[in-house]
Amino acid sequence: MFYRPEAGHGLPHNPFNALVAPRPIGWISTRGRRGDNLAPYSFFNAVAYVPPQVMFASTGAKADRLGTKDSVAQITETGVFCVNIASGDMRDAMNASSAPLPAGQSEFQAAGIEAVECETIECLRVAGAAASLECRMTQIVPLAGQSNFAVFGVVTGIHIRDDCIVEGRFDPRAAGGWLSRLGYKDYAAVTELFEMDRPT
Repeated sequence: MFYRPEAGHGLPHNPFNALVAPRPIGWISTRGRRGDNLAPYSFFNAVAYVPPQVMFASTGAKADRLGTKDSVAQITETGVFCVNIASGDMRDAMNASSAPLPAGQSEFQAAGIEAVECETIECLRVAGAAASLECRMTQIVPLAGQSNFAVFGVVTGIHIRDDCIVEGRFDPRAAGGWLSRLGYKDYAAVTELFEMDRPT
């Protein structure tokens, strides 16, 4: 099979998300003039070691935000955000926080998710997350297409749940594994690992 995206794929569902998978989920918390927000983004990853940096991409827009979603709008206002790493034991809470609530209505409260203040930025984080990365935004890059933006940030503080440190290594399998997004409505909790040495 071959298709050009602009011509359509002819399948019952768009296969693109399923081809680039699994993808870690950046569970992004922000604070803005209208209040606190929490939303999961599956276009998320780390991009550099020193200093540690991450990015996530937001696609689409809400009617009560001008050409974007709550997360990007609030990061534009404050310049900070927190990436909460959701593990398998928090999958229902993560999914509940994806509800399209009106701007200013807190997903923390609506989904009953416990929140605590960050240490290095003025923002809430998910108290039970396997890890949380406090970030200062470095740039927001408009992408091709309407209402597509990539947000980059440098990590200024890292929280790790104590039970996810096993023999000196971060390992959220005790918390249900790494939660990731596949295509369609599919998710996975990564609990099986193997090691390989790189060639020298």
